[in-house]
Order: sequence, then C-alpha cells, then structure tokens
Amino acid sequence: MRLGMRLLLGYFLIVAVAAWFVLSIFVKEIKPGVRRATEGTLIDTAMLLAELAREDLLSGNARHGQLADAFSRLHLRQINADIGGINKVRNEYRVYLTDAAGMVVFDSAGRALGLDYSRWNDVWLTLRGQYGARSSPEDPRDPENTVMYVAAPVLNDGRIIGVLSVGKPNNTMTPVIRRSERRILLAGAALLGIALLIGGLVVWWINRSIRKLVDYADAVTSDYPLPLPEMGSSELRKLTQALESMRIKLEGKNYIEQYVLALTHELKSPLAAIRGAAEILRENPPPAVVARFTGNILQQNNRMQTLIEKLLAHARLENRAEIVPTAMTAELLFSTLLDSRQALIAEKSLHVAADGGDVPVTGDAALLEQALGNLLDNAIDFTPPGGEIALSAALEQGYVALRVCDTGSGIPDYALPHLFERFYSLPRSSGHKSSGLGLAFVREVARLHHGDIVLQNRACGGAEAILRLPA
Repeated sequence: MRLGMRLLLGYFLIVAVAAWFVLSIFVKEIKPGVRRATEGTLIDTAMLLAELAREDLLSGNARHGQLADAFSRLHLRQINADIGGINKVRNEYRVYLTDAAGMVVFDSAGRALGLDYSRWNDVWLTLRGQYGARSSPEDPRDPENTVMYVAAPVLNDGRIIGVLSVGKPNNTMTPVIRRSERRILLAGAALLGIALLIGGLVVWWINRSIRKLVDYADAVTSDYPLPLPEMGSSELRKLTQALESMRIKLEGKNYIEQYVLALTHELKSPLAAIRGAAEILRENPPPAVVARFTGNILQQNNRMQTLIEKLLAHARLENRAEIVPTAMTAELLFSTLLDSRQALIAEKSLHVAADGGDVPVTGDAALLEQALGNLLDNAIDFTPPGGEIALSAALEQGYVALRVCDTGSGIPDYALPHLFERFYSLPRSSGHKSSGLGLAFVREVARLHHGDIVLQNRACGGAEAILRLPA
C-alpha cells in the first residue's frame, strides 16, 4: 500500500473512531434529554392546573368544574401547528384529578372516573409530600406505548386535598427524537466527508511534494535535470536542500571522472598520430616526408586544441545555473549565422533559404547563435554539393520552433539514440572527424532556456533539427 493511502487511511480511522464516540454519546443522550425536557414542562403544567383544580375539589363537583369545562372546549378546538417540520393537530395531554384518598374525580379522557389510583406512584408519592411521577403503558397489551405522568399536589391552607396528574404519551416525542438523531447522523456523515476531503487534500499535498522530490532525484541523471523544487514546509525544504547538497557533491565527482575519461579517450588518437610522426621524423626522412608528417603533427595539435577549447566551453555551459535573456528576432539571428558561413556555403554551392519573419526570440543571443551555428554546421557538412538548407522559425503551442533542414543523407537509425552524447560523431563527407560536442552543447543551451532539441529524419530525405524555446 502506498504511503499516501496509509496516511489517509490512518487519519480517516482516527477521525471515524472519534466521531463514532461523540455521535454515539449524542444519540444516546437525545432520548433521555427530550424526556427530561418534556418532564420539566409537565411539572410546570401540573403545578398550574393544580391551582385551578383546587376550587373544583372544594366544590365537590370536579366532574363538571371549570377544569372539565376547559378540557371539553379544548377537545373541540382545531390545532394546526408546524413545529420545526412536525405537525401538531390535537391536544396530547391527559389530565386526571384525585381526591385525598386517591379516588379519581376527574379524567380528561373519561376513562378512570371513580377508580382508585392511590397505588400509582404519581398519586402515592404526591399524597405523601414527595415528587410523584411514573411512566406506564397506556394499554397493558402494548408495553411499548407508554405515557409519562407527573403529579402536583392540590393544596388548601397548606393541606393536601388531592392530586392532579398530567400525562403525555412518550410516542409523541418520537418524531422529535428521530429528527434530532437523523440530523446528528447527517452532521456526522458530513463531518466524516469533510474530514475525508481534508485528509485527501493533505495526502495529495504530501504526495505531490514527495513526487517533486522523486522527479528531481530521477532527473539528476537524465539529460534534462529539473530545477530545485519549491516546498511549502520547512522540513521538506530541509530535505530538498539536503538532496541538492548530495546531488552537487555526487555530480562534482561524476563530472570530473566523466570528463577525465572522455578527454583521455579522445586524446589517444591524436597523441598516437603525433608520436608516430615524431618517430618517423627522428630517422631524418626526405624533405617531402618531413613536410607531410610535420603537417600531420600540426593538424593533430590543432585538433587537440579545438577539442580542449570546446570541452572547456561545454563544461562552463553545464555549470551555468541561469541566463540573462534578451529579445531579438529570428530573422536577425539567421542573417548573422549565414553571414559568418557564407564562404562554406559558396564552396559547396548550397542553396540556403532563411525565413525568420518577425518571430520574436528571447534568450542569450551568444548561446543561441552558437547552438544554431552547430546545427547549421552539421547541415553544411552532411549536405552534398548543390543541396538545399532551409532555416525557419514559427510559433507553436507557446514555443518558438527554430528549424534547420537539409537534403543530406539523413541519420542512420542506430545513431538516433546517441546523437546528443558527448564525443559521439558520424563520419562526414570531408573525412574529418568532429569533436562530438556540438549537439551536446546544443542540448545544454536548450536546457538553460527551458526548451528542448529534436533531431530527426525527414520523410522527403535529409535531416531536420528543431530547437524549441519558450515564447
């Protein structure tokens, strides 16, 4: 399992367990909480009605007293109340009044008149000066359908002359309880969803930061290394700086080793030629032979000097972190290149066309001139006499594409993967071997400009080099 998924799962489990504990407590407290609140309203109602019932008890005709009249009128009234989405259409209270002996003298439901209620907890406890309440089934055959009763003493001159009990079915509180439970559960589900979303965003941020570091580490050995990524966390910034420090140290060692090996390999051939010529010259050969081998020595010396100069220029370019861009036009860039190579073009009778137009180019002018010059030199070397070379520039999907096309022999398939390697070169028509650093130099210039270089064969013959730079 991936690290991000583990973090998300662990975070979600912690939030889910915490939410489960909190929600379970809330849900368990809803029912008793509603009943406690209802019991409080029943107490207030019973105390109020007990004051009204005193006169009915003293008159000895509670069945037709003012309390009975009030309830008879109440039963005739239509109630249509919308209480937070719960529709109340009728009175739900049941009120009964007992005398000092516990005998029912008034019942709003008309079911218990004349019955002895002295053994019910609400009446029993209240007659003895205590708080009386009970919750009993309305129907013995249906134990789930219970009614909560709360009693209040009816007092006359400080003496208890009766008990008034107010009852309310517990199932009338069920809609309130269920609605509260549903809302809490929905809120809990929303909480878990939000927690999952936040956890997902955090994991995405962590994965994205790790992916940046991984891409950066992978790009260290690629042809186009990435710049040091920006991190939003101080810990990740320290890790990034540690990776950068390690990369610099490793690159420094590898850099020296690669260049020493490459330079040693490339210098073997000219040194061997110089040594061979020197051994022949030691034998005092004829002047013509001396002249020929002296020319060989100078030629190989010039080759070594050119190789070392290009290698140093390439090394300086690789160590540059950034450039100072300037604005120019492709037309001006092309005209400068063609002017400096007019003699070579005329020598091979090449037909060169340049179409830069007004395409703007932004970058280091000297580096771009060198890079395009290397591409143009390759086109000149590999194009036969009388061939054609075309330079063009165009805007393509946010990039400026600088193209150098020729009608030469093209690139062998086996060479395509190795074209941008240092010291890799193909035989030219002139017979001279190049340094093999030209295309590697072009690639570094493209990297510094945050662009790329593509070298491919054309369908109609010849090769095409495309240097892409950000517009």
